[in-house]
Amino acid sequence: MNTLFKQTLTAGILSTMIAGAAFAAPDEAPPAFVKKVADGLIMRLKADHAKLQNNPAAVKAIVRQNLDPYVDAPAFARIVMGTYATNQYSTAAQRAKFEANFRETLIENYGSAFAKFTNQTYTIRPYKATGSKNPVVTIDFNNNGEKIPVSFQLADKGSQWKIRNINVSGIDLGLQFRNQFTATVKRNGGNLDKAIANFKPDAEAAVEKKK
Repeated sequence: MNTLFKQTLTAGILSTMIAGAAFAAPDEAPPAFVKKVADGLIMRLKADHAKLQNNPAAVKAIVRQNLDPYVDAPAFARIVMGTYATNQYSTAAQRAKFEANFRETLIENYGSAFAKFTNQTYTIRPYKATGSKNPVVTIDFNNNGEKIPVSFQLADKGSQWKIRNINVSGIDLGLQFRNQFTATVKRNGGNLDKAIANFKPDAEAAVEKKK
């Protein structure tokens, strides 16, 4: 897989996992919700491609404006923290700090990859409703004839859909980041505050793990 494209794609995907409330209508079909998010992002990337090359602030603005509103950040943070997200291992303040640090790290480390997005396209696989509160919609991103499957797991919040986890080419990103965070806690001697401050999720390593 082309490393540059994979880095760009992974950046885009991960950035969809980094923020607050969504505004999808409760009767909106899951594929329509995912298409709305993807189309909005791609449209902005293509429209602003030239000025994004050397403007990190503009890239961050696109992330926040086009992706932040559609994600369940607290749920993603809990997935990544794993058992450390429970009262037995962490305080509410520590969990809030983890979520904030994790979100900013993703924006800083992967947001710049958006500027490299040019002509990639995607197709949505046929979707069959199951009545699940966590439906999965799969997109195939196309890069020079190569298809990269990306599955979005959604959460039914009663009045809206939110994205709660992502699977890229068979790799569960939430689980891989959980493994990375667990390793970070161990490297810091079990000191959770230090682990939270030092945690740097590595998306490229997570996706490459399958190889």
